[in-house]
Amino acid sequence: MRMTASGNEADDPEVTAGAAAHDEVSPEPTLPAVPFGEWPSPITATDVAGAQASGVFPTILGSNVWWQQVLPEEGGRITIMHSVGGKLATLLPAPWNARSRVHEYGGQSYLPIPRAAVPPSARPQGQSSRGHLMVFVNFTDQRLYLAPTSGTAAEGPRPLTPDPALVPASDGSGPLAEGSLRYADFTLSPDRREIWCVQERHESGKVSRAIVAVPLDGSAADRPEAVRTLVTGADFFAYPTPSPDGSWLAWISWNHPHMPWDGTELRVAALEKGQPGRARLLMGSPRESVLAPLWRDNASLYVATDWPGWWNVYQVSLTGEPPLALYPAEEEFAGPLWRLGARPFALLDDGRLAVTHGAGPTRLAILDPESCELKDLDTPFAEFAPSGVATVSADGGSIVAVAGGPATRPAVVKIDAATARTEVLQRDKGPLPDEGYLPVPQAVDFEGPYGQIVHALLYPPTNPEVSGPTGDRAPYVVWVHGGPTSRATPVLDLAKAYFTSRGVGIIDLNYGGSSGYGRQYRERLRREWGVVDVQDAIAAARWVTESAGADPARLAIRGGSAGGWTALAAVTTGTRRARVFSAAVSYFGVGELRSFVATTHDFESRYLDGLIGPLPGYETRYDDRAPVGHVTRDTCPILLLQGLDDPIVPPAQAESIAADLAAHGIRYAYLPFEGESHGFRRAETIATAYEAELSFYGQILGFEPPGIPKVPVTTPAAARPGHARR
Repeated sequence: MRMTASGNEADDPEVTAGAAAHDEVSPEPTLPAVPFGEWPSPITATDVAGAQASGVFPTILGSNVWWQQVLPEEGGRITIMHSVGGKLATLLPAPWNARSRVHEYGGQSYLPIPRAAVPPSARPQGQSSRGHLMVFVNFTDQRLYLAPTSGTAAEGPRPLTPDPALVPASDGSGPLAEGSLRYADFTLSPDRREIWCVQERHESGKVSRAIVAVPLDGSAADRPEAVRTLVTGADFFAYPTPSPDGSWLAWISWNHPHMPWDGTELRVAALEKGQPGRARLLMGSPRESVLAPLWRDNASLYVATDWPGWWNVYQVSLTGEPPLALYPAEEEFAGPLWRLGARPFALLDDGRLAVTHGAGPTRLAILDPESCELKDLDTPFAEFAPSGVATVSADGGSIVAVAGGPATRPAVVKIDAATARTEVLQRDKGPLPDEGYLPVPQAVDFEGPYGQIVHALLYPPTNPEVSGPTGDRAPYVVWVHGGPTSRATPVLDLAKAYFTSRGVGIIDLNYGGSSGYGRQYRERLRREWGVVDVQDAIAAARWVTESAGADPARLAIRGGSAGGWTALAAVTTGTRRARVFSAAVSYFGVGELRSFVATTHDFESRYLDGLIGPLPGYETRYDDRAPVGHVTRDTCPILLLQGLDDPIVPPAQAESIAADLAAHGIRYAYLPFEGESHGFRRAETIATAYEAELSFYGQILGFEPPGIPKVPVTTPAAARPGHARR
């Protein structure tokens, strides 16, 4: 029916009088029936690749806003964007690439600084006190640089930290290698002469970290000793945060084998002439994750702690008063610290906090510490952690964040805390197709093994032009996110629409171990990786066949990194229970555990102590759960997509799976990508991967997506007619 501008049919006499007759003579048209998987779609893999450019880590100072932005069309280079007065500028031209390798996942890799806040001796020569400067870490050499942000300065970025070739190794073996000194998590020192940050040092096969002070005058570029060490003594550090008056330094630290969502410590130390004294433990333990310290005043802080079972916001005093919960709730006000610099709440000028919170979807709200009242802001966006972890910055009464929603792609937004007026500063590139091609995520909960409730998002096949044949059932893919301590979010995703608009349904799984649902849900995966996640994936597959119309003979599973592990385990070790999936796709997934522990980076090198069990002692469990060595004649065909420069899951993992599949006569496809790391960044790689994935489903599940080039699928000799399968 035609609707009036108000959306109320009764407001329009024509509609009211003629409604019945109109309904009788104009039945809904019948859509053409086309086999699932073969629906025509306007969404191309190139469209998907071009949409992978959302901004992250926004920062606001006055009317100026900055953020990091990936440029897939430039090989995945990361630049810094600047917005002021409606004008948008790109601050770092090629070949500069603002990307830190601390923990290999990096994080916020820049810091804007008002020129007026920097002493003249620390400014680039000849520059006035107006505008801003920017500190950033360059990916190629991992050095810190100072750059103007006006775009008019004669000189470009200049280094602040030394070339590692000037730094002698501790054991006297020679200078350090390029990229062996890395930096992240920046703040301006109280005297505004230094950048305080986390430094990661790679030397003789070992990794160490400290909080250091880097002079802004560039003196450390040629004199490594000018970089001062502030804090040492732990394996990991985050959030170096000076108090407003510069008399205290707060930080978060933790040690192997814990991950930052397992157990961290909030420590503070008095500052004397810019040097921290003896550290004091304020909160935290091996069984409590404390994150995101933010000074309330010079004697107390706000932090997020999950000791009650959820990351809630607490006020912590330096003078011995018990910590005060500002808003106790079974909701998360923070998320897992995968990338340094992520701050889930920020201080407004009136003393209130801009916070993100939720159980599942994450909303933006204002929390009043005096009244302990929480009020959601009425914005057009339903999800303020579209990547799984929220980052919020505030200045005065303005808030900047990254947000999205079921019908809204991720965007960098600026919000007025008083009125909730929202301005979109940047969103993913490219036009969207007609909304009829875009699936709307449906939050679903279902019962998994042993009565556990499992959370997921359902994306049914969606196309306004066609439907599936009567009586036919759609193929479905279980999507498994990485981490595994991460989560799937209900945000419009062109990658999912690429499949659903062609008649392939998706269930995006938040299996046990996912964040967003409290510590107890996260810890369902403790010592059970490869069991709970696989069981939940199988439960999701069975649920879509029983409740969403999926074809039980055409179920697939896919995932990246830790999600790739779950996908591989579900069709190898998982087949001991029952064969559920007919195809699997692994994006740089873990396949073998002992070599993973031996070769992966330091941040995750002890992660499996909690997910599987410590070594030595749990060798049998490591071997039993690994997909490598458990391919059988019942294993389904697998597509392996792998970056050849991946430091987290090396190519040998995918190559071992491919060799196993070949030895057992199982069809497979292996696509290695030169120059790609852990998570594809280049537009051409992303497009090729999605086309290959769709083609692989078609070849294995029995449909032919129109216009999609066929990925070469290897059929080993043992699987060909006349050959026995082992």
